[in-house]
Amino acid sequence: MRDHYDVILVGAGLANGLIAFRLRQRQPQLQILMLESHTHPAGNHTWSFHQQDLNAQQWQWVQPLVSHQWSGYQVRFPALRRNFSGDYCSITSADFAQQLYQAVGDDLRTECAVKEVKPTQVTLANGQVINATVVIDGRGLQHTPHLQLGYQAFIGQEWHLRKPHGLTQPILMDATVDQQQGYRFVYTLPLGVDRLLIEDTHYINHPTLAEDKTRQNIADYAQTHHWDLGMLLREERGSLPITLSGDIDAFWQQQHGQPCSGLRAGLFHATTGYSLPTAVVLADTIAALLPCDATTLSQQIEAFARQHWQTQRFFRALNRMLFLAGRPEQRWRVMQRFYQLDAGLISRFYAGQLGLGDKARILCGKPPVPIVEAVRALLMTTSNKPGKK
Repeated sequence: MRDHYDVILVGAGLANGLIAFRLRQRQPQLQILMLESHTHPAGNHTWSFHQQDLNAQQWQWVQPLVSHQWSGYQVRFPALRRNFSGDYCSITSADFAQQLYQAVGDDLRTECAVKEVKPTQVTLANGQVINATVVIDGRGLQHTPHLQLGYQAFIGQEWHLRKPHGLTQPILMDATVDQQQGYRFVYTLPLGVDRLLIEDTHYINHPTLAEDKTRQNIADYAQTHHWDLGMLLREERGSLPITLSGDIDAFWQQQHGQPCSGLRAGLFHATTGYSLPTAVVLADTIAALLPCDATTLSQQIEAFARQHWQTQRFFRALNRMLFLAGRPEQRWRVMQRFYQLDAGLISRFYAGQLGLGDKARILCGKPPVPIVEAVRALLMTTSNKPGKK
């Protein structure tokens, strides 16, 4: 291991992984070190996105990383069943890890615990100090009192079935299931003719699920659809932050000038929790900026994240209506009403690119929750100061 690098990426997850890929493509002369505390990079995840979330140039360099791609998807609600066009894509952590090893090579160090991260220096758990021109912290969202969050908590199981399942498209939301403690839906990806990823997903106020109950939910859902579960190939779990409100100034003050990426920089879709599209934009931004000093990089990342925060203001307002207005078991009504809207609007919603007309269309009409509670939720903020909703 060298004493000095151009870039040290702390954490080998999605955001830092995409930065590594893009730097190898655009800045191959840079000396990069990637540090991961676990035994394997990329964790145990499935990252999904709509192809329309990316522009043509972004899709060109992301496409080789895609593990699965489907033409269209569907949603199911008690009073709505609808198919949508447009390609839906997923990247598995196993495939992503292989790509990382190829891109970074011996400069990807796993089982490498980090004690302290500074803008130009990393101290390992064994006391070794490694210096760099810039250090980017991508170790996930740190605990913060400056964001009010709900959660999209889930457990997913990948199964090999004893016979074909018959699905040709993903089911992004099946909310016809018992709602239990909040907005609940089942998310299903057909990974092969006899292979399924089934995720039991809950929009709830806390980040944890009752694991045995959630696994039973998956088994019951499979039985309802006559899917003969054979071998369990793997299980993944997650708890994506869903932002209701926050203090963006205080959030960035706690970073103390540290360049960061992904969830640690607050870069995710406030309502869906999807983080890949913003991670792609950040990777392009960083690849265009470097080489530069850590202060400049931190300032540019913060500016990018603050702009993202502003564009997500409307989504945070919708989240407050989802989480704070009405009873938790009735949250599905908000989503059912949303999925009755124009398909182009829904596509722009996922991409985080709503226009004024789109926002008006979402809010017009009688809300599917009590009006007084809806208005109270929409107006709720953590501060009356600008930019902190």
